Amino acid sequence: MKQSNLFEVWGLQKFTPPESNKKKTTKQTDLFQVWGLQKPSPSTSSSSKKTSTASRKRVRDSPWANDTPRQCPFYKKLPGTPFTVDAFRYGCVQGCSAYFLTHFHADHYIGLTKAWSHGPIYCSSLTSRLLRLSLSVNPSFIHPLELDVEYTINGVIVTLIEANHCPGAALIHLRLLDGTCYLHTGDFRASKQMQTHPLLFNRRVHVLYLDTTYCNPRYKFPSKEDVLSYVVRITKEFLRKQPRTLIVVGSYSIGKECVYLAIAKALGVKVFANASRRRILESFGWDDISKSLCTDGKATCLHVLPMSALKFERLDEHLKVYREQYGAVLAFRPTGWTYSEKVGEHLDMIRPTSRGKVTIYGVPYSEHSSFTELREFVQFLRPDKIIPTVNISNAESREKMQSCFREWLRR
Repeated sequence: MKQSNLFEVWGLQKFTPPESNKKKTTKQTDLFQVWGLQKPSPSTSSSSKKTSTASRKRVRDSPWANDTPRQCPFYKKLPGTPFTVDAFRYGCVQGCSAYFLTHFHADHYIGLTKAWSHGPIYCSSLTSRLLRLSLSVNPSFIHPLELDVEYTINGVIVTLIEANHCPGAALIHLRLLDGTCYLHTGDFRASKQMQTHPLLFNRRVHVLYLDTTYCNPRYKFPSKEDVLSYVVRITKEFLRKQPRTLIVVGSYSIGKECVYLAIAKALGVKVFANASRRRILESFGWDDISKSLCTDGKATCLHVLPMSALKFERLDEHLKVYREQYGAVLAFRPTGWTYSEKVGEHLDMIRPTSRGKVTIYGVPYSEHSSFTELREFVQFLRPDKIIPTVNISNAESREKMQSCFREWLRR
């Protein structure tokens, strides 16, 4: 059975239910055995704040928008708990009494709508605001958690940690009653700062659920800071040659804010975004963003557009709206998918694409970990088991990643 092979590949033991559950012959009991979950008690939705432990790709056009619910895979369930992570597209998951959301990107929240009624949703405070604002999820189901604060949920101690991905994104650290510790990264970009977190530094993590979006040796991203410096430099050089240039930055509904804020600060200009994006950005409650926004596209040379709009035809149309002020467009597509091994960390080797009055730069500004960053994070954490959460649809891909993990942990 393919599913059983996955348990073997990732080194998970199937959970043996207590005697009271062994007598059950229902389908639900079988699923608990298969997926390694303990059956929750009837009253399981409450949470309580415990102690403070520290101070402190992309809402994409979803290809799953019309999917019907299907069975929740085991890697979205946390053994020994009644919890799932980013598993909303599966509807009501049997045995689940707490649904965690790592961040507000469509491939993670897909399935969440204003009609959601399957159970409590736990997420960061910022993400909770986006659920209400953008999806109109019933607030009675939303349980916001602050970063770096311990909460006890169904007997499990849960702490959210900054994920260095998009606003509101969080790692989920869980400590079970028996002392077992899980770390679920959701989507994240590993950083040196994470290695100083009190829950990760010199602490044991038994099972790591790892964002393996770029778990391939070909990906070695430059730092975010280096990419931002490059973008600012290119922008200034372009404006010196063509002062009547409209600057465009591609973005998902959230994410990439640092790119256009860096340009805005360097040029001393405001950022134009449409009303929908402004509402989202203002919901963050961040002064540096709120003070940088403007409502009139003619009042600034810096515009933010959806990543999907960074095409020559779309940018030509956008330029026509502002043709009295601008004669050219310089656009940036900031995503790790623009990375090439030939360029690597040598950003000056990037070659833009141009057509007519439009120039587009693809810059490797990634909000996911590169291969080298994943390796360093795993070697720092040294978990007992690693369960990849991305690119796991075929056995060859899974085995390649497990081979990498074994090599990393031998060192």
